[in-house]
Amino acid sequence: MDGLDGVVALLVAMIRAATPLALAAVGELVTEKSGVLNLGVEGMMLVGAVAAFATAVMTGNPALAILAGMLGAMALALVFGILTLGLLSNQVATGLALTIFGVGLSAFIGQGFIGIPIEGLDALHIPGLSDLPLIGPVLFAHDPLVYASVLATILVGWGLYRTRVGLVIRAVGENHDAAHALGYPVIGIRFLCVLFGGAMSGLAGAYLSLAYTPMWVETMTAGRGWIALALVVFATWKPGRVLLGAYLFGGVTIVQLHAQGAGLAVSSHLLSMLPYLATIVVLVLISRDRTRIRLNAPACIGRPFRPSH
Repeated sequence: MDGLDGVVALLVAMIRAATPLALAAVGELVTEKSGVLNLGVEGMMLVGAVAAFATAVMTGNPALAILAGMLGAMALALVFGILTLGLLSNQVATGLALTIFGVGLSAFIGQGFIGIPIEGLDALHIPGLSDLPLIGPVLFAHDPLVYASVLATILVGWGLYRTRVGLVIRAVGENHDAAHALGYPVIGIRFLCVLFGGAMSGLAGAYLSLAYTPMWVETMTAGRGWIALALVVFATWKPGRVLLGAYLFGGVTIVQLHAQGAGLAVSSHLLSMLPYLATIVVLVLISRDRTRIRLNAPACIGRPFRPSH
């Protein structure tokens, strides 16, 4: 029974570790599908995390805290949108600058909140399901944001491939000149997608500071924003694969933590590198199949749009 309990605990930890990756990656997927590459996910997650935590400390209201996290990250996304879509600055350079700015801003805002404990988000109890042996703790005893990550993935997949709005977003990402010629507001659509990506990054950050480790620590994202960016490529811009990839990388993270706890005769520094090594290996393997990347990557990703009148 102890062995089964250990497996259940491992699966629960894997799902929790995967949730911020899935939330941030799904938001970035929509952004990239519209033809915009935002490398500032890490910075937006950090700002979302500190905004959510600060609001939770000051108000004690988790719903307001989650909203604050989303709005804080959206503010950074708005700056990114103004610079890249309005002023046509380089998207890669602007995204990197956004991450650096987010790291510094979150550290500045969070100075007064270090070491303050809060109660994390409560897990939902679903009558008749949460109490099931084995399955209950794994699937039906998580906090609301875990379920939000799954629901967001489903809705994004449905929205992108089953609705007119999704068709327009994909059209803008594939050929912005043709979409503009058809009368679609390319800049406006991309702005909304960038803001959506910011909101999801903020939600991922809020999950880290409110649920995963309910505290504020500088740079607490620990590179998760970069992994989320890699997940989009790993998933070849498919929402369902993003969720599966998040669970895969979440599993790698938890396995290395358990390996350290078990006293495995390997350097803890090497084990800590495992999630990032796995990211690099997967990206190298995927990059070998250039045909698949060309078929699935938005054709206009990263390209500035200059409307012709």
